[in-house]
Order: sequence, then C-alpha cells, then structure tokens
Amino acid sequence: MATISPTQFARKTRQSANWAEAQRRVVATYRDWIRAAPEIQTMYNVPLPVSVIRTRMREEFERHRYVNKLPVVDVLLFQSHAEYQETMNFWKQTNHIMSYFKEENFRGDKRLPNTFMSGFLEVRSILVH
Repeated sequence: MATISPTQFARKTRQSANWAEAQRRVVATYRDWIRAAPEIQTMYNVPLPVSVIRTRMREEFERHRYVNKLPVVDVLLFQSHAEYQETMNFWKQTNHIMSYFKEENFRGDKRLPNTFMSGFLEVRSILVH
C-alpha cells in the first residue's frame, strides 16, 4: 500500500448553496464510502464480506434520508468527511469499525448472559458435550 498523506482525504468545510448542491455532495460522499469498502475490509481485517460492509454504509446514509434542513445536511456531511478521513488514514482501530456491526459482531450485545445461572449452565453444557 502506498504512503498516504494525512491531508489526502481532508475536505474544506463549506455550506451548500441549495438542495441540488447538497444532494450532489451527499451522493459524492456516498460513492466515496462505497468505493472504499474493500480497502476498509483489508486495512482493518474485518471478518465480513464487502457486501455486508456496503450494506451497513447504506443503512447509515438511509438513517438520515429525510433530513429536511440544509444546515443539518451540511453538518452531517462534515461529520461524514471527518469519519472518512479518520477511517482511510488508519486512525481507528478494528473495534471502532466493528462497533458499526453489532448484529454480525462476535462481541455483539448478546455475548453476555442475562443472569449468572444461565451463563453458568450455558458454559457447563458446552463443557459436558
């Protein structure tokens, strides 16, 4: 992999003049993320296929689909660019990336039992078999 300048992915903070420009900027940002999925998988050793990573990226964009205030869209774009720069410059760790994949993550929300006894019996049943 080639050496990357820390400012290579930096973008100037700016405001969108109208909704058409904001939409163009959102689509460009979305494409940047989607294109970076294979590299993110390789860099962070994500044990998931690229398709799952891209689906999660799309879900994150879809979460803000119905934002109807232009200044809010501009802030979301700024946050997305900052996140993209941190990710692509390898300023994160694998657990930061995996925190976006709670369902697929081997350390998801269901890794701990609800009660001590259920955890004890679960481990004991694994050891007995």
